[in-house]
Amino acid sequence: MNFQELATPAVFTTLVFTLLTGACVGSFLNVCIYRIPLELSVVKPRSFCPACKTPIPFWWNIPLLSWVLLGGKCRACRARISPRYFFVEALAALLFGMVFLQWDALPSMLGMVQRDAAQLPVFMAFAASLVCASFIDIDHYILPDRITIGGTVAGLALSALLPQLHNAPSWLAGLGRSALGAGCGFAALWLVAVLGKLVFKKDAMGFGDVKLMAMFGAFFGWQSLPFVLFLGSLAGSLVGVFLILTGRRERSGIIPFGPFLCAGALAWMFWGPVLLDMYAGLVKL
Repeated sequence: MNFQELATPAVFTTLVFTLLTGACVGSFLNVCIYRIPLELSVVKPRSFCPACKTPIPFWWNIPLLSWVLLGGKCRACRARISPRYFFVEALAALLFGMVFLQWDALPSMLGMVQRDAAQLPVFMAFAASLVCASFIDIDHYILPDRITIGGTVAGLALSALLPQLHNAPSWLAGLGRSALGAGCGFAALWLVAVLGKLVFKKDAMGFGDVKLMAMFGAFFGWQSLPFVLFLGSLAGSLVGVFLILTGRRERSGIIPFGPFLCAGALAWMFWGPVLLDMYAGLVKL
């Protein structure tokens, strides 16, 4: 694998800047994860300690670094700060860096799908929204409409502005493919939810998951949906069985499905079409 293009000063500097930007976005995502379910503004007031409500000055709110320097504790009241804050910032930085490595001016990195520069900010924002949605679902078993419905609307609009998101020849074709994907994503999981309720006599799936699949379809088209649903279901099943076997979850306990769907969508974003091509090649053998 040739890394010479990545090692040039301009590209390396841009990658570092992208990683730092991702960490800063991750810091904001921590605010969103905490405040959105409580229906609080994500803008005002500025960041504060959840335990003592003391405002956090900017010099103690540096992504990644502050948590380490403070030893995972609030500077004012010494209450424990969850390692999740550090993890979310690191995860956002990692995802931003991986999206950057999809730039088609770079060598093929890790076998990922290559994209033009105009698509990179779109998928960075998309990845950030999935991180936010996943952790809110883990904590509260909800997927906020401002992420799912807002993301679907954004996917439709961006598909018209950037038809290359769907390899479409025109804005109208891009919008059409996005709308078809959103409709298929909504309908497919809505049907699963309805049938599941009929079979199990209770809600088998939250309606937020249905809207989340519509968002995925809006960004990636209908072709992505079987992959995302299969991988999300497989991952969710494996984790669920593990939690039950280790006694961390009752057999009848609720496991949020959103994070697994988000993981499937991220896998599609980075490797999906490549993996499908590999599978098609194996089938022909």
